[in-house]
Amino acid sequence: MRRVAAVLALVLALAACGGSESGTIAHPGGAGELVLRVATGGGLVPPDFRFRELPWLSLYGDGTLVTVGPQIEIYPAPALPNLLATPVTEAGVQAILGAARDAGLLGPDASYTTSQVADGTETTFSVVAAGRRHVVSVYALVEDPAPAGASAQELEARKELAALEERLFDLRSWLPAGAIGEETSYVFTELRILVQPYRESEQDLVEPEQTWPLVEPLASFGEPVPDLAGARCGVVRGADLDLLLPALRAANQLTPWTSGGERYALVLRPLLPDEHGC
Repeated sequence: MRRVAAVLALVLALAACGGSESGTIAHPGGAGELVLRVATGGGLVPPDFRFRELPWLSLYGDGTLVTVGPQIEIYPAPALPNLLATPVTEAGVQAILGAARDAGLLGPDASYTTSQVADGTETTFSVVAAGRRHVVSVYALVEDPAPAGASAQELEARKELAALEERLFDLRSWLPAGAIGEETSYVFTELRILVQPYRESEQDLVEPEQTWPLVEPLASFGEPVPDLAGARCGVVRGADLDLLLPALRAANQLTPWTSGGERYALVLRPLLPDEHGC
């Protein structure tokens, strides 16, 4: 009887994680629960630029895939990024997790740092599956995929991870038929905003001003940001976000925002389903 109860508990636990059938990889099943994320960031960029960085791929337990889509090639760029949401079936999620497993992402956490490149980017693969969170980071995977001095084990890992990243860029070419749906714009429900004093563009561009429409003035919006003088960070959602969105969609990354007689620069970062706050 005790053994039957233990087996039943195991089956229920696997089902809660999204995989109870034989041969499947268990994973979270909720709409806001992360299953896979690939993010590349860092490098030699201004500190405020990192507030804008987005993971280029995030897969959630309900099969929603959020990716960074093509950006219109104009300067200044639009204030809001182009984010896309694509539905993936459970068969597709399993195929993606199988590819992640084959690339070594369901094993121990790892960090591959060998490279002579200065100020390179870091690519981080995060997988939540098979009962735990797995994180593997690779320094300069894009700039220096096969660095001199790396061990044979690191070179093989880099090769597998670079190949996986390439496959993730082109899911439609290898996922099972019907496993991936049509892309639509990702509708975010929370927006992180970094507020800074406005500085004139070095290119002498004169951008039209936008009036900050919310009751809370930008001078007191959010909370001060440590190590970034004069900057504040806060999150808008609900009715405030609905009121703000039309102005944001008409703005670009150099738009001056007026509030209380002062001008400010905003760095906008839509939050993904598993993200909250600054």
